[in-house]
Amino acid sequence: MAEDTRTQDSGADREGRYGPYESMTVERAGHVAEVTLTGPGRGNAMGPAFWAECPRVFAVLDADPEVRAVVLTGAGKHFTYGLDLPAVAPSLGPVLAPGAQAKERTEFHDLILAMQEAASAVERCRKPVVAAVAGWCIGGGVDVITAADFRYASADARFSIREVKVGMVADMGTLARIAGIVGEGHTRELALTGRDIDAARAERIGLVNDVYEDRDALLAAARAAAQEIAANPPLVVHGIKSVLGHTRSARIDASLRYVAAWNAAFLPSKDLGEAMAAVFEKRTPEFTGH
Repeated sequence: MAEDTRTQDSGADREGRYGPYESMTVERAGHVAEVTLTGPGRGNAMGPAFWAECPRVFAVLDADPEVRAVVLTGAGKHFTYGLDLPAVAPSLGPVLAPGAQAKERTEFHDLILAMQEAASAVERCRKPVVAAVAGWCIGGGVDVITAADFRYASADARFSIREVKVGMVADMGTLARIAGIVGEGHTRELALTGRDIDAARAERIGLVNDVYEDRDALLAAARAAAQEIAANPPLVVHGIKSVLGHTRSARIDASLRYVAAWNAAFLPSKDLGEAMAAVFEKRTPEFTGH
């Protein structure tokens, strides 16, 4: 194995294209880039900075001829706790306010479409993306890893399509992509219950390809796979990604547009307000169907 020359990108490279970023770091060893989610929310939670920065980061990696494959992981014990609800709550305020009309709903629709670009940028990146998941991967984390080319996990990984528990229809990409990975039955079970599954179940249903003993073994495997990809002819690799994505891209785009329109129309509810209040008050929500 070649000497690891991984150095954190501080924005000081010769073209100034990388970072610094608030929600992630970008490092490169040879032809493999490593993107690490860092928060700043607890458990690498995805606040406004993540949704703004992720499309920029993956556009840069896509355009960089030195990058041929990407490893996507989380800092510390967890991949991500998902959407940082307290941090994004102010963005939801106008559409949840009594008397919200077409203006507020249109602006919220635009916000959803913009946030969807985070996972879509991962999927569109012509450089294959290997997701390495340790610890919790909740909500928005599942949106992102289902947009990766394939996924590995450590034995302590846990996954949850948690949005139903907080009064939301998952709208950042999971529902558009995961059925093609795990099938309709598992998709409906996980999305409708919001239950947590462990790494062993994730491997059985095909959400992850392999499970490794711990985070170190996980990262070693993900980096090795990325290096193996990077050793192949880059134009051919791009072609494989393009062909594999061609037949499903229209279906995914249509699903993303539909869920954005659905949530702009129907997300505002007493149940969502109750879910947000329960998060802030650290209690179990009581949903009424209003």
